[in-house]
Amino acid sequence: MTELRHRISFVALAAGAGLVASLPLRAAVAIGEFAGLVVGRVAGGKRAMARRHAVRTGVPASEISRHLDRTFKAYGRYWAEALWMRPKHRAEIDAGISHEGREHVEKPRDAGTGMIYVLPHLGNWEFAGALAEWLGVRVVAVAENLSNRRIRDWFIALRNGLGIDVVLATGSRQVMRDLEAAIAENAAVALLSDRDMKGRGVTADFFGEGTTLPAGAATLAMRTGAPILPVASYFRPDGGHHVVIRPPIPVEMNPEDRAAEVSRVTGEIAKELEVLIRRAPEQWHLLQPNWPSDRDGEQ
Repeated sequence: MTELRHRISFVALAAGAGLVASLPLRAAVAIGEFAGLVVGRVAGGKRAMARRHAVRTGVPASEISRHLDRTFKAYGRYWAEALWMRPKHRAEIDAGISHEGREHVEKPRDAGTGMIYVLPHLGNWEFAGALAEWLGVRVVAVAENLSNRRIRDWFIALRNGLGIDVVLATGSRQVMRDLEAAIAENAAVALLSDRDMKGRGVTADFFGEGTTLPAGAATLAMRTGAPILPVASYFRPDGGHHVVIRPPIPVEMNPEDRAAEVSRVTGEIAKELEVLIRRAPEQWHLLQPNWPSDRDGEQ
């Protein structure tokens, strides 16, 4: 029965993606934003969680309702673009990307050290990968190992077609070895770092409350010497995207206490993610519990 449901889900996804990919980008975005707005109005649990996160970022109470509508429109736009992105659209994708901080990518690229991108669930982070490839940097992204293998393989093939290699987050030691090998080949490893999906991260203060965040970026940097670059890709009103790369986060390579250094660096990552998110908090579509108080009902 599970296999049948997976097959039906895949067929529906593939059919919908084919339809979206056949549309002009503006039309696909308009449909996605409308769908996201509808979801935001009927999905009470996700809207309540988005409200909590909006309050954390400092959105005034008088702006919350409009802010949440914009957040769910951004969420719908992300999915529409994810389904629309195809190699045949590559020229249009590249033409619609503006950027700042490219020198932070060019320096480790030219030095051959590889690099690590830490990103929030903001805007469409996959366009940051498109910019990196345009700058001559191979991108390796860590992706969730979905239980539906057909959908998982479809997304992998889609990202491969855009020049993004994928390592599945299986939880095995091989994942770290694969990422270290990519760094050794002067690639960029992209890690979504504002949510600890496995619950095995380190504690950090994030928007005023302690929570756990992934330790992978700090650990990988200490093991390879690759710089950690905070990165975000923002939606532009004209349909394009603006990628921001911030200066590298300092990492002590041979600390006396490695665990303490991983914790410190992860805390610095949290601060950088706050800066990136506060620049456009309505585009931060993290709709899951992310702090202890999200789960126990405390403010």
